[in-house]
Amino acid sequence: MARNANLRKQTLTYFFSVEGETEKWYLDWLENQINAAPEAKYKVKIKADVQPDPVSYGKKLTVQSKTTVWHLSDIEGSSREQIQGVESTISRLKDVKKLGKAITYKWGYSNLSFDLWMILHKHSCNAELANVDGYLRHINSAFSASFESMKKYKEEANFKRCLGELSLADVKTAIDRAKNIMLRNQRDGYPLTQYKGYAYYIHNPSLDLWQPIEAMLQECGLI
Repeated sequence: MARNANLRKQTLTYFFSVEGETEKWYLDWLENQINAAPEAKYKVKIKADVQPDPVSYGKKLTVQSKTTVWHLSDIEGSSREQIQGVESTISRLKDVKKLGKAITYKWGYSNLSFDLWMILHKHSCNAELANVDGYLRHINSAFSASFESMKKYKEEANFKRCLGELSLADVKTAIDRAKNIMLRNQRDGYPLTQYKGYAYYIHNPSLDLWQPIEAMLQECGLI
């Protein structure tokens, strides 16, 4: 009976544009985890494309009704050049409206990078880091690994081995830890930067990509 009921589950579709392969691999993994959960109210289809430019993604996306798309990207530092990169991404998010499609583009960022989100599944990570390479020791600790570089960790086989150590329970833990980071930033008085209707912390660690993931789990009755 349970098997037949699972086959009748309605499918919810979610759309993402992401900057790199690791984000796509993660979302593919998450789709499989949700669909394998017998307690999930729905099945999901997560359509994630590696496309750093939101406008390019919006142009090729065919929509029949109002559609929300999340763009996941990194804030890899606080230099003027890096902040200009963030502002450019936000401007492209706004430019999607000019396409005349019923697309609402939301932004889920990680500061310094998506690697912070991965670490939070296993460990807290509250220290401010000078650059992305600073995550390496946290990655190795979280996944009981000995990667010699972030590049090595991000190789497909290595990254997917790390994914294999995660569960939906870890995802829920990561959401809680991410929320605590943002609450602490607010409590400590770090300024929230506003640009063209989007908000972010220049200070790291900070991230809000947990929002679409939490929403998915809530809609599926897993939280």
